[in-house]
Amino acid sequence: MVNRLADATSPYLLQHADNPVDWWPWSPEAFEEARRRDVPVLLSVGYSSCHWCHVMAHESFEDDGTAAYLNEHFVAVKVDREERPDVDAVYMEAVQAATGQGGWPMTVFLTAEGEPFYFGTYFPPAPRHGMPSFRQVLEGVVTAWTDRREEVSEVAGRIVADLAGRSLAHGGQGVPDEADLAQALLGLTRDFDDKHGGFGGAPKFPPSMVVEFLLRHHARTGSDGALQMALESCAAMARGGIYDQIGGGFARYSVDRGWTVPHFEKMLYDNALLCRAYAHLWRSTGSEAARRVALETADFMVRELRTAEGGYASALDADSEDTQGRHVEGAFYVWTPAQLREVLGDEDGAFAAEYFGVTEEGTFEEGSSVLRLPASGAARDDGADDGGGADDGDDARSDRVDSVRARLFAARELRPRPGRDDKVVAAWNGLAVAALAETGAYFDRPDLVERATEAADLLVRVHLGEVARLTRTSMDGRAGGNDGVLEDYANVAEGFLALAAVTGEGAWLEFAGFLLDVVLARFTGEGGQLFDTADDAERLIRRPQDPTDNATPSGWTAAANALLTYAAHTGSEPHRTAAEAALGVVKALGPRAPRFVGWGLAAAEALLDGPREVAVAGPVGGELHRTALLGRAPGAVVAAGEPGGGEFPLLVDRMLVGGEPTAYVCRHFVCDAPTTDAAELARKLGGAE
Repeated sequence: MVNRLADATSPYLLQHADNPVDWWPWSPEAFEEARRRDVPVLLSVGYSSCHWCHVMAHESFEDDGTAAYLNEHFVAVKVDREERPDVDAVYMEAVQAATGQGGWPMTVFLTAEGEPFYFGTYFPPAPRHGMPSFRQVLEGVVTAWTDRREEVSEVAGRIVADLAGRSLAHGGQGVPDEADLAQALLGLTRDFDDKHGGFGGAPKFPPSMVVEFLLRHHARTGSDGALQMALESCAAMARGGIYDQIGGGFARYSVDRGWTVPHFEKMLYDNALLCRAYAHLWRSTGSEAARRVALETADFMVRELRTAEGGYASALDADSEDTQGRHVEGAFYVWTPAQLREVLGDEDGAFAAEYFGVTEEGTFEEGSSVLRLPASGAARDDGADDGGGADDGDDARSDRVDSVRARLFAARELRPRPGRDDKVVAAWNGLAVAALAETGAYFDRPDLVERATEAADLLVRVHLGEVARLTRTSMDGRAGGNDGVLEDYANVAEGFLALAAVTGEGAWLEFAGFLLDVVLARFTGEGGQLFDTADDAERLIRRPQDPTDNATPSGWTAAANALLTYAAHTGSEPHRTAAEAALGVVKALGPRAPRFVGWGLAAAEALLDGPREVAVAGPVGGELHRTALLGRAPGAVVAAGEPGGGEFPLLVDRMLVGGEPTAYVCRHFVCDAPTTDAAELARKLGGAE
């Protein structure tokens, strides 16, 4: 058996390198081998921190008998969905169309032409809960391939034809207007969980992109309902088990409606998006709770996800070793009352159990509990209020909580740690750059701005290389072999634009422009629709194209927002026109499915507001610059630097008034009178005086 995964840059592929399965990476050679042997392809897609991917690997791919059968009858191809989101998207669409659901691990059987004909996700080693065993599935596919090949080919052809017919020829009629956004808000109100916060039922995912829309909508219209949904959702998550009450940072999602028990993997993209959302919530409300969560989440990313090269790793695993040496989900994070007493002593142990909701029965498995702040009193003492501010509570109690937290954190550091996926994904690092830069600027943490700059430097040095085409991933400072997709270009541009606003360094605006020019040239079709892959990318059974937000902003909506921001900075009409064309899909989807196009709705709010263009002729980091960054006007762009300087187009011909630092605010081709007064600038940008 040949180990073809040994040189992979994906930790997920490396996890499978020593399986008895004769894995191939996704490659033309794998499909040529299937054609030569006249066997079907088994495509298995997952990612390194996926709990059920580990389970299926242990049960089936590490089993010698199953592997021998696979090797004899199939060409087995293993794909990391984080390295190849295009492959994942195309076949996930087929899985969802055929079965009505999807997820990972994803298991798809293909012809040698890459056409899918049978689908599934996790298959157990023995039949259970109405599911066939994996071996039964394999044998059934082999029988169909051998005895009913014509039927297999017909099914595969029908599926491919159906997928080809799904392309979005046009995103909608015109740009979203006031009525569209009001209808989207109404739809969110219907889906809002007024008891637990968030939207929908279990499992419940953090609505970071929807929160961004709600905050922008409130800033533009004054809607109290929009602000209240954002406040209550963020407060509930901050109190819940989805938030790491000791170490900061958020888990992937909650398995229940009340945010109590998370799926414990921690993803870079969730934490980058939520860090920024809480920072913007603080900007809107002054909530001390939001400030604390934003900073703790930023510190978590830097402490636990930063790589030696200055980028940010993709994820922490859900699983780790428990006290019995078993590899189980959540072991690093959960506690029993006895474990609290062991670390804290009887008195503080009892206090911590009450404060964090740790019971003898437990809220998780085998009598263990996920730490959370279930009592409103405890929540208020900790600053996890319902958003409008913080009740400091009793100083002695607050000091006691801090002491308990510190000791539990130190004790937890001695536990076996979850595995880390050290792969640096361009798109997610772009989100991290934006979050760290803005959080550092808002809260006077220049170290966070520096960490953002280092990550941006890595993206330019390693992922961008010598030409303005992005590589999707890197590992240990070495670029991977997969091309960037639309979300990479859009989110990296978003990060560079945020960094430019914070640092006053116009080079980041230029880099964003390089990337967005590629979006216009390679990812944009007639009528303004966008594709997830470039026009010169590898041809799959269809060119993926998805405008809906999922765990991250879709490439489509992320590009719309970045294009709009860049156009406001530069006055570029092609970029503005492209942003408006891309937002047509938000006009079509926003009123019908607002939960799944939150980032696009946020971009639409910026479009309706202008967005406003703010030029600060004066020192970077000075009072006027900081006031501009804290403005709540949706999507406002900020350029700061020497008067008349060439770093930013917005600063050209912008001079000091009376020798004082001066701010200029323009909107819809009309400029206000320049001001040297920070309070007046705050009023112009919807900020508190």
